[in-house]
Amino acid sequence: MWLLAPIIAVAQVESDTTLTKKQIKDAQFIDEIENIVGEKDKVLHAEPLYIDLIRDLGARKGEKEWNFAGGLKAGSSYNEYEALVEYEWAPIDRLGFEVELPLTLYGQIDEKAISKRPSNRLESIKMATQWSFLVSDKWNTSMAFGYIHQFEMHDLNKLSFDHVFKGNVFNPFFIAAKRWGSNFHSLIYTGPSLVKEFGNQDWKKSYEINSSFHYMITGTKNFIGVEVNQHVERGKWTTTMRPQMRLAIAENLMVGIVTGIPIYQTERGLSSFLRIIYEPNFKALH
Repeated sequence: MWLLAPIIAVAQVESDTTLTKKQIKDAQFIDEIENIVGEKDKVLHAEPLYIDLIRDLGARKGEKEWNFAGGLKAGSSYNEYEALVEYEWAPIDRLGFEVELPLTLYGQIDEKAISKRPSNRLESIKMATQWSFLVSDKWNTSMAFGYIHQFEMHDLNKLSFDHVFKGNVFNPFFIAAKRWGSNFHSLIYTGPSLVKEFGNQDWKKSYEINSSFHYMITGTKNFIGVEVNQHVERGKWTTTMRPQMRLAIAENLMVGIVTGIPIYQTERGLSSFLRIIYEPNFKALH
């Protein structure tokens, strides 16, 4: 056994050296994102890919981002195809805005159930804002309040010049995120949704709880993780698990890949989602 001692010692030193290099690389990368001379503090957080944020927590003035996304949700009677384009920006420190156009199309599987298939539609004109009221570099924690307003639109086959919008969706929300050490990230995004259609006195009420946990690869913006989307309406809970990964193609271009796994939902099958993220102003320092 004593003959192996030098080999074990060398291996331990190499292992410690590798770990130290990773820690240094992480520290340098995080420092480049968070501590820019002349800018306010910002904590690096992993942003979920399906229910994404309006803008980075602790956003800095001048930040911009384009998102292009599409997905497929399999069903027993029809498939649902979704697409969206969104633009988000920060006009001042820690305040973000977003404009999004989500489109949903449906493909028939079971011709006998055609009456169940919804009509194709541009879901809404979605406008949102988000204010980061807490950015703690000491605790690696950020918190924000936000509000999303959607001008709901009629189905594409019913659209006309004087028949465009059918109601409003009111959605205030709260976000809390924390980075644990250098690589592990957790986040919760929650809030109610109130829908009021024109000509209808009733309000449609629901509540969403979206949580996520990610591991960010050392010294990069790449991550793997899972997002849990929960929806509560009229006492009924629906839950979807969304394993996901994000890959940086260039310093200002990333691709997010998401798989949706419904929990205890027999009417919906697996889903997939792809998000392309382009940040015009982002430039790495390393």
